[in-house]
Amino acid sequence: MGNGSATEDGGLLAGRGPESLGTGAGLGVPGAAALVGGVLLIGLVLAGNSLVCVSVASERTLQTPTNYFIVSLAAADLLLAVLVLPLFVYSEVQGGVWLLSPRLCDTLMAMDVMLCTASIFNLCAISVDRFVAVTVPLRYNQQGQCQLLLIAATWLLSAAVAAPVVCGLNDVPGRDPAVCCLENRDYVVYSSVCSFFLPCPLMLLLYWATFRGLRRWEAARHTKLHSRAPRRPSGPGPPVSDPTQGPFFPDCPPPLPSLRTSPSDSSRPESDLSQRPCSSGCLLADAALPQPPAPSSRRRGAKITGRERKAMRVLPVVVGVFLVCWTPFFVVHITRALCPACFVSPRLVSAVTWLGYVNSALNPIIYTVFNAEFRSVFRKTLRLRC
Repeated sequence: MGNGSATEDGGLLAGRGPESLGTGAGLGVPGAAALVGGVLLIGLVLAGNSLVCVSVASERTLQTPTNYFIVSLAAADLLLAVLVLPLFVYSEVQGGVWLLSPRLCDTLMAMDVMLCTASIFNLCAISVDRFVAVTVPLRYNQQGQCQLLLIAATWLLSAAVAAPVVCGLNDVPGRDPAVCCLENRDYVVYSSVCSFFLPCPLMLLLYWATFRGLRRWEAARHTKLHSRAPRRPSGPGPPVSDPTQGPFFPDCPPPLPSLRTSPSDSSRPESDLSQRPCSSGCLLADAALPQPPAPSSRRRGAKITGRERKAMRVLPVVVGVFLVCWTPFFVVHITRALCPACFVSPRLVSAVTWLGYVNSALNPIIYTVFNAEFRSVFRKTLRLRC
């Protein structure tokens, strides 16, 4: 994400001069640690998110609308590992001094803003998708390509937020070429609000409404199924046999197979009943047998419920980890823009930036731990690749 508010304040991404860290441009202990940590981080991000994309592309069971959003999120993390993290690690190794061209710095800032914004917008799109799936499942099943359009909209909006940096917003008089940061304080506030402080409350509100709707739907379904269950008669009376066979009366033989296999046929049951040596109580008992719902509708409802519940188990964890990793960064980021006189330690700035980038490596681990389908497909994919 854009990393500084002005040249004199220093930048978050390679925005600290040698006087602030006292390391110069040499490869000291902090530089070596940054190099090792950066290489490990880039490797984890590339390996984990590539595995997510390959698994969804090769396994039909994972090709669901929700997982399309997860692939889009993984793509943002992959681009971050390829386009942003190498230059960030390079600047950290140099002690925070930017030794490359200012134009490359502007491109780096724009890519950083766009990819971070794309990550949070993809999470918001997932929350919208889950809300629609739970509240209006019939319309959700008929959407078709709406998920792909929503994914495209997230990337277009992310590019629009980052576009001012590429269009020359960072070209200000007196710019220090040794510091790579966002030079316009107003843009820092604007990008932080658009990329984090507005989407996050919206996303949390949608998840709250989704959980509430899912709880109500499950409660209504449980009540409906409970009301259809056969009840035992209270007080003394004839014994009750197996629930699948219905009530048992001593004077009656078990129901004929035609009653159980053809409940919708109105002619055959009547002819069969006329041939049974049974009293009127038997006829009433057979007529009172509860008719099970059609298998197709029961199967359809169970399928929808299972999909939504699996998605709801893993996605809140992804959102929670994202907020834990990126909230410190944006708080520090906007504090420095709104309060230029406030001192923020360069080491704190570096730490919250590393924490934000670590989030890109955590999502595949979350999928492995909390989603059994992803876990089994990951194992299968790794066995095939090895």
